[in-house]
Amino acid sequence: MRIFETHAHINSDDYKTDRAAMLQQCTQAGVERILDIGTDEPTSRAAIALAEKYPFIYAAVGYHPHDAETYNEAVIRELITHPEVIALGEVGLDYYRSLTPKKLQQDVFAAQVNLAAEYRKPLIIHDREAHQDCMDILDAQNAKKVVYHCFSGDVAYAQDVLEKGWFISFTGIITYKNSTLTDVVRMVPTDRFFVETDSPYLSPVPHRGKRNSPAYLRHIIEKIAEIKHLPPNAIAEMAWENASNFFLKS
Repeated sequence: MRIFETHAHINSDDYKTDRAAMLQQCTQAGVERILDIGTDEPTSRAAIALAEKYPFIYAAVGYHPHDAETYNEAVIRELITHPEVIALGEVGLDYYRSLTPKKLQQDVFAAQVNLAAEYRKPLIIHDREAHQDCMDILDAQNAKKVVYHCFSGDVAYAQDVLEKGWFISFTGIITYKNSTLTDVVRMVPTDRFFVETDSPYLSPVPHRGKRNSPAYLRHIIEKIAEIKHLPPNAIAEMAWENASNFFLKS
């Protein structure tokens, strides 16, 4: 089983004491590609540094909605052309915590959607309780290559995302007893989904409550396989092909 981890925060301080050992565990678990995600300037630069150090790590750069107040377009323009940067993200809107004003979030998000189009980079979307505004901004900018990371919407919203040709990514949330995503997993076509851990957050069962790792992706893959009545190896390969085509082919 070869696995493409499409969203992890390997640059997080949660891994500062054992990052190399954790990454070795990931490769032993079949994780052959990892996309390390930036959420502001320091983490975006750290993601690039890790991608330069490890041949199986790629970088994404961007400003998370919680970090909208520090947004600097010049930084994105500098970093997005780095050869290890394969996507812009994570970017979007978060009305659940509203740590920054909604209007500022929207303006920063729209600016980054525009930059993704300018530099022909895929967009990794953070959308928490902001579904309609997220979609309106993406539509206004005519966004083409989009993945909704850690998808949290319902079946109707998933259908809207899919109808636009975009992708949906699943995390360990789908393994939780109170998950509302089973029907979404079931309806998403096998050529339109990715898998991710969002490490160090959202550890899947049976590791819930502990620090997450891309090495735990197998549990997410097995849950999707259970819901779709397909072999786990087949699900892993579908997710690998989907993500490779999306992120690594123009």
